[in-house]
Amino acid sequence: MAKYNQHLLVCGGTGCRASQSDAIVESLNRALAERSLDGEVKVVMTGCFGFCEKGPIVKVLPDNTFYTQVTPADCDEIVAEHIYKGRKVNRLLYTNPENQEHVSDSKHMGFYRKQIRIALRNCGFIDPENIDEYIARDGYAALGKVLSSTPEQVVNDLIKSGLRGRGGGGFPTGLKWQITSKVKADQKYVVCNADEGDPGAFMDRSILEGDPHSVIEAMAINGFCTGASKGLIYIRAEYPLAIARLKVALSQAREYGLLGENILGSDFSFDIEMRYGAGAFVCGEETALIHSMEGHRGEPTFKPPFPSESGYLGKPTNVNNVETYANIPVIILKGPEWFASIGSEKSKGTKVFALAGKINNVGLIEVPMGTTLREVIYEIGGGIKDGKQFKAVQTGGPSGGCLTTKHLDTPIDYDNLIAAGSMMGSGGMIVMDEDDCMVAIAKFYLEFTVEESCGKCSPCRIGNKRLHEILTKITNGEGTMEDLDNLRNLGQVIKDTALCGLGQTSPNPVLSTLDNFWDEYVEHVTEKKCRAGVCKSMLRYVIEPDACVGCTACARNCPVNAISGERKKAHEINQDICIKCGACVEKCKFNAIFVR
Repeated sequence: MAKYNQHLLVCGGTGCRASQSDAIVESLNRALAERSLDGEVKVVMTGCFGFCEKGPIVKVLPDNTFYTQVTPADCDEIVAEHIYKGRKVNRLLYTNPENQEHVSDSKHMGFYRKQIRIALRNCGFIDPENIDEYIARDGYAALGKVLSSTPEQVVNDLIKSGLRGRGGGGFPTGLKWQITSKVKADQKYVVCNADEGDPGAFMDRSILEGDPHSVIEAMAINGFCTGASKGLIYIRAEYPLAIARLKVALSQAREYGLLGENILGSDFSFDIEMRYGAGAFVCGEETALIHSMEGHRGEPTFKPPFPSESGYLGKPTNVNNVETYANIPVIILKGPEWFASIGSEKSKGTKVFALAGKINNVGLIEVPMGTTLREVIYEIGGGIKDGKQFKAVQTGGPSGGCLTTKHLDTPIDYDNLIAAGSMMGSGGMIVMDEDDCMVAIAKFYLEFTVEESCGKCSPCRIGNKRLHEILTKITNGEGTMEDLDNLRNLGQVIKDTALCGLGQTSPNPVLSTLDNFWDEYVEHVTEKKCRAGVCKSMLRYVIEPDACVGCTACARNCPVNAISGERKKAHEINQDICIKCGACVEKCKFNAIFVR
């Protein structure tokens, strides 16, 4: 095997691939070959580095130089200057926004400084399609260790570690495994929930794209502990890259004897199949997911019985999500005490978040539980874009709530977020600024849950539709104070009576914005005013007579002929006809048109 002096790691996650990272790999290899360096320097396409805002990324090892926003046209310069001459390409280095200085090492970037990567430990470091690189970083060592132990000991260690499910529910992982292990059955199943339906969430996808073997290894460990011989990965069909890399990883694991009969010469046999979902949000709920895998409509069922007792094909089934599995091998190797030393009192370890919205550093982050929202938004996230004021952050996706400035010092963990009126969810975190209307935000999330409801229970099917109708009425300038009371009452009823987690949490965006932005709701109802200027029905485009010179540009460009007036005289806008498109504002060169 060739020994290389340097490695060029190229981000190969979905986002960077969409920005030509494949072409970057080709260009780097070509530039190296032209200088006869291809035998000394290896180009590796890895998984996601996390810093999506600055992708595509090329990282040089062993000096750890971090190049951002690289294009195929930059590759010749990287090879000629950095690899051949030993001089860094300063223009491609990350620039610290505070002092405008170049930062060449990712360890000194604000985005990475407070992160502890456990679930993401291999993403951006290894070729996800090369099992040898995974093994070189202690891959499958945990499985080997487990096979020389007992299921009871491994489960007890998981319980001691304090690991809780990362899919949103936060149920203790070790306890779930213990329940399944104690149920007697001729066949048991282990399931990986890779559905990830939250809009704006891409944590599980990135792990599967960047480190698929960690999930495969953890599923095998789960099978050993619970007595299951078959595993199923339920993944949405919209994840083609993750699917392709999983298929490669599964084939390699079988070839190496890490899946199949008598794994590593033991009496334990275990194999994994893949099942594809059609993108239904409700199939993130474990009973709906199981029904979908069985070929039925993805609808949840009452619990108990829980899947641990009666799940896939009526057999005991243990369901965990991708991020939960990614933590398992590290806990086995480093010990439960090590993992439990990270995080907060009731929420151990780290959590992966997809940080998006009006934030400077959009990307994938992994931080210890107990890190505050302020640290995430301002230190890791780099603050709000364009110097705007922070207004809210939505945690937990469409099932979560909107938190405000008063919550910025809240330590992030399961219990604190619930107490604040939101939830952890799978890890979506969307930041909003002063230009966002919180009533419209609540309506946006409710549109999603109405669309994604399976329709099985009335509170979700009908109740959420009524909530959306009331919000539409309010944003159209037709709301009343009675509507605000109805929003709160109906939202609480849905939370208390819906069948599954989708319905029970769907009112959260409404209830949290009512609590934290009550004044905006009242403005919409009593003053028919949207302070952010988002709700178009409440906007009035007005021409200032003293500023209007009668050039007719606005009238000529109005698509509905709502503007009238003679040339060289002040014009007027007919509010009954105006559709609030803003074309007049764009065309007016004299700043004579205002939005009120």
